[in-house]
Amino acid sequence: MKIKATALALLLLASPASFAKDNFKICWSIYVGWMPWHYGEAEGIVNKWADKYDIEIDVVQINDYVESINQYTAGAFDGCTMTNMDALTIPAAGGVDSTALIVGDFSNGNDGVVLKNGASLADIKGQQVNLVELSVSHYLLARGLSTVGLSEKDIKVVNTSDADLVAAFTTPDVTAVTTWNPLLSEITTMPNAAKVFDSSQIPGEIIDLLVVNTETLKANPAFGKALVGAWYEIMGVMSADGEAGEKARYAMGMASGTNLKGYEAQLASTKMFYTPASAVEFTTSAQLKDTMKYVAEFSFEHGLLGDGAADATFIGIETPAGVYGDASNIQFRFDPSYMQMAAEGKIKL
Repeated sequence: MKIKATALALLLLASPASFAKDNFKICWSIYVGWMPWHYGEAEGIVNKWADKYDIEIDVVQINDYVESINQYTAGAFDGCTMTNMDALTIPAAGGVDSTALIVGDFSNGNDGVVLKNGASLADIKGQQVNLVELSVSHYLLARGLSTVGLSEKDIKVVNTSDADLVAAFTTPDVTAVTTWNPLLSEITTMPNAAKVFDSSQIPGEIIDLLVVNTETLKANPAFGKALVGAWYEIMGVMSADGEAGEKARYAMGMASGTNLKGYEAQLASTKMFYTPASAVEFTTSAQLKDTMKYVAEFSFEHGLLGDGAADATFIGIETPAGVYGDASNIQFRFDPSYMQMAAEGKIKL
């Protein structure tokens, strides 16, 4: 409630002119698909593109993922890395009109359910499941349960900080966890650990984004162009064969607490959109609207759309395939126009 009040107050006090500026801040947290922002900052790529448009962009790492989104929602940052579900349930639900500027990837095995006692997901029935409650892990679990004829009534969710999940799984009392990489990779190497469901079984549903404040983007198109230009330069480097690409991936792996082999293993279970054309194709597909319907329904069922939400359609979600939800209350937008400009060669140094 504090987040919503703060965000609403900021919006009420702000005039359109107040969004025009030349200094910007974005934040990110450690995850395979967001490590390119670390590399882009460290190698001066973001600064180079900001200079092209006569602006400044400060790229800030925040160790706590949810806290990074909270700070963005409260107005401390102009943009932040987050998943599609968290963009809906935190800033959008808090009244901060937000735009997915860059659709970077989707989890294709980076999120999973691990059991000690059982060889299939159906064996989870009656168990306690440790996870970050109301996160994409919770969503993944719910989607997985539906595929084996179970529901959340058949298990008990135990809210556990992501910082504690690895240690928790080593204890006798914890028999099931749901989490994301790099934690997932670490847990699955432990004795008796069996991964019984992962995000590759719901492809395209857990999407990793760079989300920016919609009004800020509208008032400052140079901000969007600089970020998109920098991003696809980084994508070109990290996806390249040879020494340059390996060096970039090595740097990203080390910065995320692993090494080149570990980072490349995480990339293997991530569907990265290395080119703007591939990102645009995904974003303009009809599947995206259907995915956001699933996400909105899960979010409403768990009370994540706010006290005023009468149903899952309370918040309007704008996609190229159409609006899901209330068209008069659009708070979350997928705008592929900047990625399209990059695909057409209209954003270049």
